[in-house]
Amino acid sequence: MATENHDLELLTEVHKDKLTARQRHVAVARLVSDYEFNNAYQYVINREDTHLQWLEAAIARLGGTPATVAEPAVTASASDKKNPNGKFLPLVSEDSKAAADLVAKWRPKSAGITSDRDRKLAGVILGETLEQKRFFDQMLGGKDDLLGRRMKGASTGDGVMPVRWVE
Repeated sequence: MATENHDLELLTEVHKDKLTARQRHVAVARLVSDYEFNNAYQYVINREDTHLQWLEAAIARLGGTPATVAEPAVTASASDKKNPNGKFLPLVSEDSKAAADLVAKWRPKSAGITSDRDRKLAGVILGETLEQKRFFDQMLGGKDDLLGRRMKGASTGDGVMPVRWVE
């Protein structure tokens, strides 16, 4: 019983941290008008939704209730005519650092999860969080084909849909 309570506390805490990250990514994605960058954020949000579903199922199995987290208010800096994506880069940089911090915090803590299943689940989530960090770092490096190359001549129509396409 004590080990289940310990696992429940850890899983509830990691759920809250991942939900906080997800809510921030939703807020940032609303501001990112570059198609490739926005598309990468949509991918990250979709994966986080899956992680949260996994964690919520584990928390429910242990008799707990997951936390809720509101979407934060996020603003982008002024536009730079030389680099129109530059106004979003500070947000991307913060997201990269936050992903690294989350993994650094949870790698040692996840080792303390007694259930093999839940410990492995946490490991997958942390691995995918590092993949998200890689996307953010590639954005910062100016790479725009983050989710793969498009066929020659394919166009995005120079825009991003006004609402999230992954629900």
